[in-house]
Amino acid sequence: MKPVLFGLFLSMFGNLLIILTVRSDSHLHTPMYFFLSDLSMVDIGFISTTIAMVVMDIQTHCPVISYVGCLTQISLFVIFKGMDNMLLAVMTYDRFLAICHPLYYQVIMNPSRFVVFLLGSFLLCLLELFLHYVAVLDFSISEDIFEISNFFCDPSELPKLACFDTVTNNIVRYCVGTIFGLLPILGIIFSYFKIVSSIMRSSSSSGNHKIFSTCGSHLSIVCMFYGTALGVYFSSSLSLSPRSNAVASVMYTVVTPMLNPFIYSLRNKHVKTALRKFLSRAF
Repeated sequence: MKPVLFGLFLSMFGNLLIILTVRSDSHLHTPMYFFLSDLSMVDIGFISTTIAMVVMDIQTHCPVISYVGCLTQISLFVIFKGMDNMLLAVMTYDRFLAICHPLYYQVIMNPSRFVVFLLGSFLLCLLELFLHYVAVLDFSISEDIFEISNFFCDPSELPKLACFDTVTNNIVRYCVGTIFGLLPILGIIFSYFKIVSSIMRSSSSSGNHKIFSTCGSHLSIVCMFYGTALGVYFSSSLSLSPRSNAVASVMYTVVTPMLNPFIYSLRNKHVKTALRKFLSRAF
């Protein structure tokens, strides 16, 4: 219980601190930190959807959720996970423009474009959710009361409870996950390939150090997010033990949102400076 509460508190506090720091410091009112604060908001929603329900169940000694409640949790999980996915890709694109096309950066990354990126990401998440529903809602559950081998309603759990063969449903679900997961990954790989190529051609060591400092924290989060996400994906698809699937889910839904703000605040000197100013004013 204590580790769960500690992880929830640390994630909420850290991400909220990042949001307040970015909003309170005018030097951080740039596209990069705008998307960082949005990522922190999504992470708060992400961990609230999963861990907050677990804490409530432990407190009430009633680890039961209705079918409608389970579908609601799946919906929020898919949306927040998708927004995390899309925002990481958008943040990579932002770094790609700033490093590889600095002359066009201010023109392309204007405030109206922020709204387009966020709205587009949200609409894609709704599309992914709809396709998940097509795969999940097309079967009936074999029992009125059933047990899920995870600590929250993961979309991969419901097909295992169906009263008939769900091969087609699983194919649709995995195709949706692959498409919506693969496209952002390809965009991130392409952007970082261009960034590395630009660094290799540059002769400024101080400029390269700044680029590595800026991109290093983001790349750490990208590797952690997709690494744990792939762990959940393969542990589910390969039908590994429920324990290994639950451990992978904890890494994916708890550890990543918890560490995101600390990775950015510890590796980014601008965030550290703004954070010190904010804390000195607050206390």
